[in-house]
Amino acid sequence: MTSMPWPVWAASALCVGAMGFAIQRGGTCTVAAVDELLTQRSARRLLAMAEASLWVAGGLVLAAVLGVAGSMPAGFAVDAGTLAGGALLGAGAWLNRACVFGAIARLGSGEWAYVFTPLGFFAGCLVAMHRWFAITPPARLEAASPLFTATALAAPLFVAYALWRTVPPLHAAHRGGARSGVRLLHAKVWAPHAATIVIGITFVATWLLAGRWAYTDVLADLARGMAASLGGRGVLLGALLAGAMVGGFSAGRWQRTLPTAAAVARCFGGGALMGMGSLLIPGSNDGLILVGIPLLRPYAWIAFASMGATIALAISLSSARAKR
Repeated sequence: MTSMPWPVWAASALCVGAMGFAIQRGGTCTVAAVDELLTQRSARRLLAMAEASLWVAGGLVLAAVLGVAGSMPAGFAVDAGTLAGGALLGAGAWLNRACVFGAIARLGSGEWAYVFTPLGFFAGCLVAMHRWFAITPPARLEAASPLFTATALAAPLFVAYALWRTVPPLHAAHRGGARSGVRLLHAKVWAPHAATIVIGITFVATWLLAGRWAYTDVLADLARGMAASLGGRGVLLGALLAGAMVGGFSAGRWQRTLPTAAAVARCFGGGALMGMGSLLIPGSNDGLILVGIPLLRPYAWIAFASMGATIALAISLSSARAKR
């Protein structure tokens, strides 16, 4: 990544910054999505996350048709670690009160305790690699992703879907003039689907420009001592945080909330559990939603289901305890 021409590097940073902006404005978070499902009987946020996966899948299919997709990451075998890792992700996200997406959104609103979530994630990765645990990663599966078995059919279907989802809003924005776009940028909260569409598109663009990137992968590789491209990927992590903070400032959502000792412990501990779980799967929920699930890898679907079920159980038990 560090050897990329500077225009490509700059475009990648802009895409990642836009992703951070969208995460903050949409309040994108698996914990919030599961809570919405349980308390409001609405799957709006979960469906929005599924749509983000769909946009990544469609973008990669189009890239494959155009011959610019490049190599795809390998899959992993499903084993007990897949379920256990998903459960740890869920427990950590519940304790943290936000998944790795949600932590970025909270930081973008000035909740400084969430600085300790990525620090805890890094620490959890280090602990998981200690000889006391000796976590053995699952077997890599080198078989090609089934996503690319019918690109000639999938590509036009995705184009039709993309036009259906984007042309009416763009037409409405055009009729509303420049003020319509300004209102969207300054809206304090975006609809979940609007945010996740931006997340999916910008993630694919960054992938094609600079290779697969997720901020939790940066932290995990740093814990493993894998220094390749960490400088450039670290800059993209900074761009993600900067985009989220710009989103918070521009919408007037910046709270300047100083961390308490309890909040620091909660965020660090939650991040540590998520870091440990990510090595068992391997991958955190951002990688599952934006990489594994779009590529139709069974381990990603199972791990994300385990994560969601654990969050739902934790929320239900916590609610029941509060009613006593």
